Amino acid sequence: MPPHSTPILLVEDTPSLARVYAEFLKKDCSAVTTVETGAAALEQLADGVPRIVLLDLQLPDMHGMDVLKRISAQALPCAVIIITAHGSVGVAVEAMRYGAYDFLVKPFSAERLTVTVRNAMERLRLAQLVDSFEKDLGRSRYHGFLGSSLAMQAVYRIIDSAASSRATVFITGESGTGKEVCAEAIHRQSPRADRPFIAINCGAIPKDLMESEIFGHMKGSFTGAVADREGAAARANGGTLFLDEICELAPDLQTKLLRFIQTGTFTPVGGSRLEKVDLRIICATNRDPLREVEEGRFREDLYYRLHVIPIHLPPLREREDDVLEICRQFLADYTREEGKGFVRFSPAAEQALRTYHWPGNVRQVQNVVRNIVVLHDGDTVTPAMLPAPLGTPAGAAAPLPANGGGNGQGGSHAHAQGSAAQAPSPKAVKPLWEVERDAIEEAIAACDGNIPRAAALLEISASTIYRKRLAWQAEGKL
Repeated sequence: MPPHSTPILLVEDTPSLARVYAEFLKKDCSAVTTVETGAAALEQLADGVPRIVLLDLQLPDMHGMDVLKRISAQALPCAVIIITAHGSVGVAVEAMRYGAYDFLVKPFSAERLTVTVRNAMERLRLAQLVDSFEKDLGRSRYHGFLGSSLAMQAVYRIIDSAASSRATVFITGESGTGKEVCAEAIHRQSPRADRPFIAINCGAIPKDLMESEIFGHMKGSFTGAVADREGAAARANGGTLFLDEICELAPDLQTKLLRFIQTGTFTPVGGSRLEKVDLRIICATNRDPLREVEEGRFREDLYYRLHVIPIHLPPLREREDDVLEICRQFLADYTREEGKGFVRFSPAAEQALRTYHWPGNVRQVQNVVRNIVVLHDGDTVTPAMLPAPLGTPAGAAAPLPANGGGNGQGGSHAHAQGSAAQAPSPKAVKPLWEVERDAIEEAIAACDGNIPRAAALLEISASTIYRKRLAWQAEGKL
């Protein structure tokens, strides 16, 4: 069969007409199989489904409509074009009701036949495309991720494409967006899924121990090295090594990591023998890596060696209604774990969850829902059960007490009393974007204009601040 041929089944009991139709279609690069009876057509369909079925209604052993009904009942993925010398509106309507694509009345020209077949093929192609998009866009769960927003569907598609490769993946995103979940998803979707997944948080290990943690050490190589120890690189051999908070690596270790990535070899601390491993590296950071390069804290050559396939995880506030899906799942999990009776959020509570900006992203959601389940009970979560700052108007951050906060309990109590005594007037409630802008600008001022430092204190990425400030400047709001 030619590489671009279209498999067509022609069911026509008049041999001369069948030969003419087949010649018409072969000129259009179609592979035509001809049968003369309904029984033979059903046998062909059982052996393999063609793309197009050209079906004569007047067959010697059965009516063509019976063949069409069988195709419809089995939901076979083919387009049926009815051929008959006795055209009528009633027959056409019945044929369409059982899924026929078109209706040709004899006699018809070669052009009419070929155009109809081409149109049927295009319809099948578009239907397959729609099915593919629906499959992709319909995913609400994906290897530990929960969310069906368009932003997350894009992430899922990148993981699907990148997983089979051994290319390095660089994940960016704010704290709490699920960077380690993303790394595990890539590993589980990859051919290395049955091999080790080793994760290291580069910001949680003392700098003088980081080299040993990655590459291992030999007994006696430093104080406390009482035995040989295998490093993460050796343990991840054949699998995946995930380096979280990669921008926290010290400059000298960045140089060694670059050589390791280039050669696939390393020497344990205190050792003399070169070891070789086969692994895939995935790294992540909540900082703006290009800004780190520009400010001299991260090697440019290492950045370009690692930044092969970038994946940016969107913050929760940019993920449409994913927050409600995540909250409901956490509510079900923690309710079962704590033996409580919650089954739903009230509409008002859902509105508060939807409009809050979630600076801590999914990790903050997790803590909020656990707080609700542990401290309350019932079947419905109400706004009164939401912890601060979600209980404040429009989900804005709760104001700090004048004395600087004191202990957490006293501050919360004073705020609760103040809220009960005097509700804020409508003019006192600022728009959420204004609250966010003021918080960002105050943090930048407190850091003497150092935006990366301000971003770290706010627990967001510097790129988020730059993007928002540009938008506010364009709208005349800054």
